[in-house]
Amino acid sequence: MGQTANPRRVADNEARAKLRMIRISPQKLNLVAALIRGKKVEKARNDLQFSRKRIAGDVLKVLDSAIANAENNHGLDIDSLVVAEAYVGKNLVMKRFRARARGRGAKILKPFSELTIVVREVEEAA
Repeated sequence: MGQTANPRRVADNEARAKLRMIRISPQKLNLVAALIRGKKVEKARNDLQFSRKRIAGDVLKVLDSAIANAENNHGLDIDSLVVAEAYVGKNLVMKRFRARARGRGAKILKPFSELTIVVREVEEAA
C-alpha cells in the first residue's frame, strides 16, 4: 500500500527546478532571471557564466538542475531545450535593527527569494 503518484505540475515536454531561501532581494534576482528568459539553454548558461552579478552562480546551478531533470527524469533532448519560464518569488524577510543617534533604532530588512526555472523542449525549424 503505497502512496499514489502526484500528477505532473508541468507539461510532458517541460522540466523544472526550484531554489528556495536565496539570500538576495527578489528585485535583484529578477534582473538575472530576466537575462535568461526565452533563450536556448546553451546561450543562457554562457550568459550566466560570464555575468558579473554575484547571484549568477546560484542561478546557473538551478538552470543546470533543470537541464538534468529534463534529461534524466523526463527523457528530453538537451540540445533542443529553451528556458520557457524563469520567475522569482518572495520568501521570508529577516528583520534587524541598527542603533542610531539619540537612542533610536533603524529597521534593516534582509529579504530572501525563491527562483523557479522551467525548461521546454522545442522542435527546431529546419
